[in-house]
Amino acid sequence: MAEKFGTVVIGSGPGGYVAAIRAAQLGQKVAIVERESLGGVCLNWGCIPTKALLQSAHVLEAAREANLYGIDVKVVGPDLARVVARSREVAATMSKGVQFLLNKANVAVIPGTGMLEGAGVVRVTAEDQPPRQLKAEHIIIATGARPRALPNLPIDGEKVISYRQALALTRLPESMAIIGSGAIGAELAQFYHTLGTRVTLIEALPNLLPLEDDDVSRAIGRAFRKVKMKTLTNAKVLGVDTRGALCQLEVETAKGVEPLEAEVVLSAVGVAANIENLGLEQLGVATERGKILVDEHYRTNVPSIYAIGDVIPTPALAHVASAEATHCAEVIAGGNPPLVNYAVVPACTYTTPEVASVGARERDLQKENQPYLVGNFPFTASGKATALGAREGFVKLLFSAADHRILGAHIVGASATEMIAELALAMQTGVTAEQLHHTIHPHPTLSEAVMEATAAALGCCAHL
Repeated sequence: MAEKFGTVVIGSGPGGYVAAIRAAQLGQKVAIVERESLGGVCLNWGCIPTKALLQSAHVLEAAREANLYGIDVKVVGPDLARVVARSREVAATMSKGVQFLLNKANVAVIPGTGMLEGAGVVRVTAEDQPPRQLKAEHIIIATGARPRALPNLPIDGEKVISYRQALALTRLPESMAIIGSGAIGAELAQFYHTLGTRVTLIEALPNLLPLEDDDVSRAIGRAFRKVKMKTLTNAKVLGVDTRGALCQLEVETAKGVEPLEAEVVLSAVGVAANIENLGLEQLGVATERGKILVDEHYRTNVPSIYAIGDVIPTPALAHVASAEATHCAEVIAGGNPPLVNYAVVPACTYTTPEVASVGARERDLQKENQPYLVGNFPFTASGKATALGAREGFVKLLFSAADHRILGAHIVGASATEMIAELALAMQTGVTAEQLHHTIHPHPTLSEAVMEATAAALGCCAHL
């Protein structure tokens, strides 16, 4: 007999579980279907364990540089098994936290693979269990994404790996070629380089972190080269031969085709949405270029079926999925929440130095012929950054020349990912350069650089 719910959510990542909890808070009887671990890829194989690994790398870096702070430390080296074990413990702890929150909200957690079987019906199959049929007034698809593989670079999980295998290696490779220098590629390059792997980071576009402002991309390139990491830009991998003890790569650069050897190749070229085998075709749910098409309230073209997160053509970020989830659940409950503002989505990369940005890049404004003011403040002029021994980086702010409202913010440096929220709020609420400049920031802090960059844009910075 079919079980009846107000809302059924397929997928328990940062979109799915937030949608389920919010729907339950608003009085819905809710079920969530998950085929693996609660929290989805982000919590179990993405955002959280990656940051745990990077924290171990930061601790190793701090120990190696302790003498610069007057502390003598004997550094033996990393124990990869223990580093990975800690990251898995962190992920497990957070997954248990999601279980607690779902239980607290009285959301029914149903293990298995969900598929649309008909109008308002989800069929759930699980190994060694009979199929279950869930009837729902509303269905939210939040099945996330998986690593994307290049046609000439199939992932075998051993010599050619994705980020998922890279988070749980049992032995530290002597060498690694990483293809793709977005957030995933750059962060894992930093991690393995710090632990002692000889890393080559390969990017097809002219700069590392190519989606960031050009000044930010160049700064990260300098930072990686400073620590002797090999980086190749404007470089295309033509093929990889995995038959020998080492992987043999053919890399096309401006100098021609260059051979490259690596023990392991990490493919970090993006993600593909999990929309297969969901029953979308049978119900006529519209898709385009591997994504589900939705309106501004995340409704598909089929009544009562919604989609959020990485399966729709919006930024594939955990915090975006959570924002979409909240909006979607509130619309289902009959509310009229504000639309998600995609012009103000912070992006963060947890390298050393960190990178964070929100809004327009300088090249965007130039392309649009939009007059703007720019203010830069380097962390070399920051007392707090100097005290921390973290003088690398800057805050760069872009303001409208017409009304001085903030158009974009770009930060490279320590705690950049913590500082960006202030600027996202400033953008969301229409704060002007004058208002931001006259907001007293505490001293000494890294956040003072926001005030100082604003002053630089206005031509009144006292500390440059």
